Amino acid sequence: MEPIALSFFDIFKIGPGPSSSHTIGPMRAGFHFLQALQKADDLVLKKAERIEVTLYGSLSATGKGHGTDRAVTAGLLGWKPDTCDAEEMLKIFSQPEDMVHVQARAFSFPFAGKDIVFGDIYHSFPYSNTMIIRLIAGKEVLLEKEYYSVGGGFIQCKSEPKKESPPPRYPYGNMRELKKALESSTLSIYELLLQNEEAISGKSRSQIEGELDRILDVMESSVERGIKEHGVLPGPIKLERKAAALHRIAQSQLMDVPDRFLVLLDAYALAVSEENAACRLIVTAPTSGSAGVIPGLIYLLKHYFHTAQEDLRQGLAVSGCIGFMAKHNASISGAEVGCQGEVGIASSMGAALVAACDHASIDAIEAAAEIAMEHSLGMTCDPIGGYVQIPCIERNAVGAVNAYNAYLMATSGDPKKKKISFDEVIRVMYETGRDMCSKYKETSKGGLATCHIFC
Repeated sequence: MEPIALSFFDIFKIGPGPSSSHTIGPMRAGFHFLQALQKADDLVLKKAERIEVTLYGSLSATGKGHGTDRAVTAGLLGWKPDTCDAEEMLKIFSQPEDMVHVQARAFSFPFAGKDIVFGDIYHSFPYSNTMIIRLIAGKEVLLEKEYYSVGGGFIQCKSEPKKESPPPRYPYGNMRELKKALESSTLSIYELLLQNEEAISGKSRSQIEGELDRILDVMESSVERGIKEHGVLPGPIKLERKAAALHRIAQSQLMDVPDRFLVLLDAYALAVSEENAACRLIVTAPTSGSAGVIPGLIYLLKHYFHTAQEDLRQGLAVSGCIGFMAKHNASISGAEVGCQGEVGIASSMGAALVAACDHASIDAIEAAAEIAMEHSLGMTCDPIGGYVQIPCIERNAVGAVNAYNAYLMATSGDPKKKKISFDEVIRVMYETGRDMCSKYKETSKGGLATCHIFC
């Protein structure tokens, strides 16, 4: 099996919500096209008149609700997900007559909302979420790039070779191979993952741990913002935030209730998901639509169970490893496999995170991840109105609780006696996603998306 050569920072990306496939991926595609413009011949740029973007698949079906039009425009303007001003991005095309100018060296091209075409939902491109960006003069196409947004903010550009990463020091392609590598190397899972990250990214140990700490800080900040915010989320659903109220109840009315920590976990996961729905800065884990699960668990571990920073860092790395395997052997894209590949995988990652923070064995970590994923199988991606709000926000809270419960079950018995491996459940998840009807995969054409909630 081909070894995994992903970095922690491929899975954990800082960027604006509400969807990594629809926001972070398109922004990166827009930025990539801008770079191509910067390298184009002067004669081509001088002849060009305008830029046109065509969206396909669920980028077309739910692109307005997800802010895809604003995101790809931000990329064309030179913005990057981890450094962009999320509040400023919300102002792009806020008025129908708004226009921006895409600058390539000394040449400037007007770009407006009408230059974004919402194409076919069902098509023959190799990936569901496809976008084509063109530089045009009259009816002549001077430059064209075809991009695929494949989940978690990852993009691929047609006809461009996949960027090859340096090989990992301890290669593995799935959980079975990881366990063999751990046995032969006699390293802890965290040490093995760190050495692989050093080889793949070229960064030093201190740089890697510093960046992991930054990811933890951004996650913590997103919780703290969310549990203070009130009001209605953007869009026609008019959904009111509930994290702050739930947090207040847990803090003031449930002090002596044994399951208070579960209410707090709900509040923390909801807080980040609400921030994501409001297009604020979050961390993909592994996607934006599932961005509440891991931060909710981390905040609970740090502020309720007083888990040390070094343990949280180790837990985050191990959860990233679970995300690696899911992406490498299946998919983390709601458009490809439904929400089982987003909140389901996030829950699996979260269960492994809690187990790792508890210094559990690799067998217990695997069992926790498998249990969480096993009971997320078949989960559809059916956002109402194309907005990452219903059922997405509450689903993150349920996913976080599922993760914690999976950890409890995995560490309460003998994990070696489990009958189903993590590799097997990932294979089943992928097969289930492939068999799932396309209307249940991010198009907002089926499932809960058919509920009539608009006034």
